[in-house]
Amino acid sequence: MRTFKSLSAVVLSSALLLASLSMTAQAQNTAATATPIQFTKGQVSTVISGKLLPKQDAQWYQFKATAGQFALINITLLAGTSETANVGVLYMPDGSYDGNKGGIVYQGCLPKTGTYKLKMGRNLMATHGKTAGYRTEVIIFPEYASRELCN
Repeated sequence: MRTFKSLSAVVLSSALLLASLSMTAQAQNTAATATPIQFTKGQVSTVISGKLLPKQDAQWYQFKATAGQFALINITLLAGTSETANVGVLYMPDGSYDGNKGGIVYQGCLPKTGTYKLKMGRNLMATHGKTAGYRTEVIIFPEYASRELCN
């Protein structure tokens, strides 16, 4: 009986590891085709909006930033959609991430210089698989304006 329990634990651990690796690979593949978020000269804020189709779980965006810049990312409703894609996750250049559901999903000083990826997704527990919209404001202060907030 003891051998069976040990074998079951090994099989379960292996299955969980494979599932995790598969999800990571899918996220990296999707993130590789991320839509650039661009700011015009002097602009610190931009709005991205979109819709996730019924079988689509997420949309990816990316932007470049410098360590120590203050950022705020806020999700609001998109008019005319029956569901809201209200999950935002910010992936840092080093692979770490931070995010939340609805409202302000990230607020703080960016830790690394490089390309950041923003995943806009649906809350699978709170949506019903219909078209889900999002309106996301991305604010990134320039370095000089971030110093006082980030030091």
